[in-house]
Amino acid sequence: MRVLLPLCATLSSTAAFTASEIRTNRDVVTSRSLATKSDEASVSIERRDFFGITAAAAASTFLIPTQAANAAGAPSAEDLQRIRTGYNGITYLLENFEKETTVCRENGGECKRDAEPVRRYMGLRSTTDPLFQIEKVFAKVKNMDLDIDKLETFFEATEEWNTAVNMSNSMAFISQFGEYNPGGGKDEVLKYLNEAKKQVELAEGALSKIMDCLDMKP
Repeated sequence: MRVLLPLCATLSSTAAFTASEIRTNRDVVTSRSLATKSDEASVSIERRDFFGITAAAAASTFLIPTQAANAAGAPSAEDLQRIRTGYNGITYLLENFEKETTVCRENGGECKRDAEPVRRYMGLRSTTDPLFQIEKVFAKVKNMDLDIDKLETFFEATEEWNTAVNMSNSMAFISQFGEYNPGGGKDEVLKYLNEAKKQVELAEGALSKIMDCLDMKP
């Protein structure tokens, strides 16, 4: 009996420890299971939030330029007047090209040809020039209710305009420094000045087409 009592006590203690350990392990497993489910739920929420934020960002990225374009609207009356004034200025330059591109010193001094007026009339010298960055006005035309055929002709004319403006700027710039370049002189100045004039003529033609598309008169 004496031997059995300690043995029973030991077995009882072992059983109690085992049951306690099982309960503890079960609690740990349950706790881990709950934590895992909580993490999964958190990940699921985070994924929904992520995709929601991403979708919202994509939508706003798409909408902002569209809203900005719509805010720009069609060309204003002032914008169109800039085109008309610029066109008349170019016409005047071509009709008085030699006079406008000749600079004489005071008191009967030497006269020289100068291509600076070419760049000025083409809107390349000052922010106050009528044709300064006129391409921004051209970009607004897409918001006008124009016939599709006119719109196609319009954009072709704007490409012609851009090419002529860039070329006239280059030719005028070379002409201005033609006298100082190696092998240069007055002949070189005049040569590139005349090349600049040809580009101004092309620019005038392109601007005339643009005005026709917009039903504008000079």
